[in-house]
Amino acid sequence: MIKSKQIQTLKQVLVVDDQEINRDILGVILEDTYDVDYACDGVEAMQKIEANPSLSLVMLDLFMPNMDGFEVLRRMKADDVYKEIPVIVLTSEKSAELKALQMGASDFITKPFDVHEVVLTRAARIMELCEGRKLISSAEYDHLTNLYSRNFFYEYAARLFAGEADKKRDAAVVSIDQFSSISALQGRDYTDSILRIIGREILSFLPGKDGLAGRIDEDRFAIYCAQQDDYTPLYESLEQTLSSYFPGFNVRLRIGVKPWGSDNDITSMFDHAKAASDMASGGSGSHVVVYDDEIAKKEMLNHRLLSEQKKALEERQFEIFYQPKYNVQCDPPMLVSAEALVRWRHPELGMISPGIFIPLFEEKGRIQIIDHFAWSEAAEHIAQWKKKYGMTVPVSVNVSRMDIFESGLTERLSGLVNDNGLDYKDLKLEITESAYTENAVSLIEIVSGLRKLGFQIEMDDFGSGYSSLNMISAMPIDVIKMDMKFVRNIEKSETDRKLVKLILDIAKVLSFPVVAEGVETEGQLAFLREAGCDIVQGYYFSKPLPAHEFEALIEKEKSIKR
Repeated sequence: MIKSKQIQTLKQVLVVDDQEINRDILGVILEDTYDVDYACDGVEAMQKIEANPSLSLVMLDLFMPNMDGFEVLRRMKADDVYKEIPVIVLTSEKSAELKALQMGASDFITKPFDVHEVVLTRAARIMELCEGRKLISSAEYDHLTNLYSRNFFYEYAARLFAGEADKKRDAAVVSIDQFSSISALQGRDYTDSILRIIGREILSFLPGKDGLAGRIDEDRFAIYCAQQDDYTPLYESLEQTLSSYFPGFNVRLRIGVKPWGSDNDITSMFDHAKAASDMASGGSGSHVVVYDDEIAKKEMLNHRLLSEQKKALEERQFEIFYQPKYNVQCDPPMLVSAEALVRWRHPELGMISPGIFIPLFEEKGRIQIIDHFAWSEAAEHIAQWKKKYGMTVPVSVNVSRMDIFESGLTERLSGLVNDNGLDYKDLKLEITESAYTENAVSLIEIVSGLRKLGFQIEMDDFGSGYSSLNMISAMPIDVIKMDMKFVRNIEKSETDRKLVKLILDIAKVLSFPVVAEGVETEGQLAFLREAGCDIVQGYYFSKPLPAHEFEALIEKEKSIKR
């Protein structure tokens, strides 16, 4: 048993020679070091190679009956499975040595085998070199897509950039929307298939374009190729192929392009291409965006906003606005809570849209600073209103996925509640639907702990992500917030009306109250009330208001006799 185990760990060598004496001599030389097998001609050799493609070395005589060594070598090097197996040819003819080396042999050993140490040394050296090449190759290429890996791609692209500066090439970045959510929902095998297909399509795009491509991130690909007039055909090819392989599941892609220009290095070209990709739309709208002066301005603005975030907090440029939520199942509708929304009053730029700075801070990992500020301000305002008006107006605050996995989250939120004399239910926690599909097990565990303390959990933007309805019953939530895209068209779209009714029916079965966002018209309100929606927020009742203006709504509510 011990001997058998030892043999399995030895490198495997196939000796191919029609002369038994030569096979015996090589066996004596090699068998103490390697697991040796034998073939008496090319036909038998190919049978054994095909049966054992993990061979470490083939030692191949060139002149044999039935099938000679040249034909064996030709067949091996023509097959992707066997071409990486190193071959040492065995011959006494110099002309044959040269021909074999030109056909792909790694080395040669001259007959007769006079010096045994030479045979062992050459065999060991060739196997070591081959293993080194395989190691380099495994690092050079992404195993799923056969594209270059990140570091090798940038290295080779930089060489092209520097060595062929007169050739105009584009930098293009292909991104997959919500890749981690797809992986959480569909599984690793599913996303691996998506990556393989994208890699294959990109490889088929490259011929004739004097370029190369790589997988530079989990969900991102890079192409450096001759300047193209339009990358829409590439997008359409990718989309069509993915649709044919994954019918009924919409894999959304974005392509950003930085055309040849005045960039100083390859890194800046791909930084710009990525910026363009980030500004493309994975849903409706433009799927292919070319970097231009407008995007350059946005990049400069983003850089300024990031650099001034700390100063803005210190100078209290950030402010919390509150959008009221009304119970519409009573008459008149009753103010029941509010949502806290962050606004930025910049001393030079004026009011900066949250649609600009919130996604920016999220992408750069800086959103937690803003969230902590919002939680603290909201808790203080709830306490002030409670003391001033003798009534509690609960406030919903956003808790990002980054917040959830932050060490000390529970202590921070509990501290705000206790320090301001609140009940846990006064500070409601909004978590977006898409967050539940990423690292779902850990997230659910953390959120369940918050819920046990007494915090109410609201699932925000329900219907905007990839979660399936059968996940809802397993999630630790108390309220569903319906994505406003459903509300927007309910007066015009029968499909959206049916979807809204479906969501409300499911929520009713699961005993979840529903908040409808983005309500702006009497018709929308009437439909939602009739369909059984509990709570509504939107411009129909009020735009988001700073705290001192929101107090007027509290005073109005107190004056209503119910």
